[in-house]
Amino acid sequence: MSERPLSSTVVGSYPQPEWLIDREALGSHSVPRVRVSQAWRIPEQHLDEAQDDATVVAIRDMERAGIDTITDGEIRRESYSNRFATALEGIDADSPATIRSGTRGEPRTVPRIVGPVRWRSPVEVRDVEFLRAHTNRATKITLPGPFTMAQQASNEAYDDPDELVMDLAAAVNAEARALEAAGADVIQLDEPWLRNDPEAARRIAVAAIDRALAGLTATTAVHLCFGYAALVRDKHAHRYDFLGELSDGIAQQISVEAAQPRLDLGQLAELSPKVIVLGVLDLGDPEVESADIVAARIRAALRHVPAERLVPAPDCGMKYLPRERAFAKLRALSAGAALVRAELLGEAA
Repeated sequence: MSERPLSSTVVGSYPQPEWLIDREALGSHSVPRVRVSQAWRIPEQHLDEAQDDATVVAIRDMERAGIDTITDGEIRRESYSNRFATALEGIDADSPATIRSGTRGEPRTVPRIVGPVRWRSPVEVRDVEFLRAHTNRATKITLPGPFTMAQQASNEAYDDPDELVMDLAAAVNAEARALEAAGADVIQLDEPWLRNDPEAARRIAVAAIDRALAGLTATTAVHLCFGYAALVRDKHAHRYDFLGELSDGIAQQISVEAAQPRLDLGQLAELSPKVIVLGVLDLGDPEVESADIVAARIRAALRHVPAERLVPAPDCGMKYLPRERAFAKLRALSAGAALVRAELLGEAA
């Protein structure tokens, strides 16, 4: 992995081509929790090949934009969580339930937990192998976190909801070990739902994340956000209700959304001594940031976090952006980081 200061990364997803997936079929108001096979525009017998081709496009875009640690763009996924979650034993996605979730209690179609949750077999190993075979850059793969998955399902099997979270954590750990063996440099857990129930998060989330990441030698990360910009346009919190608690966990990197919600960067002090993957691209703004704007956001963070613990990134996954805009924003990210890096190296000379 790159050791240079302010090395850049992405959070996970990159826009899928319009010829590959029907965005309207995915739903315009929520992220799918169950499988949405009808969203793919390519016939099943050609889908793997089409997803491979689109993944190469995503990889090359990230490379051309100058990103240091890249993903496969999550091109093969309908959402960041449903592909892995619905592959586990004990989860029924064919007969889903409807629950009310989120801050407004919106109805959501979710898988049902109908028995003990167990890992069956690798889900994303081929994704890592394909990414590793098509780039010389450092690689990252993402998995849904156990706390988030528990909140995205209807629990019909566990009397103790914390037991469900820990069984999900064990399943994530089995997958993560397989991904590490396949060559992943960074393994990231996506835990956006920590913000929805801070009380429960304080009770179980750190223990579950530690269980999910136990025994790994790859770099480990946890991502938190306020939701995709395309779905959550007004972000007024400015602070995370659950953040500093992660400083006690084993994850080495904590990835936070900062640009769109105008995060109070003073809160980053709560995460010492973690490496902070900082969102410096506002994905809700259709305007592409200039390198100077990105550099200013990085400099603002450096007042609270030393450069060796700061990794610039987009706020969140870029799945819902037009590809042209996503690529331009990534180029601005690389250029802005380069400006500040040159300033730091000049000061050190």
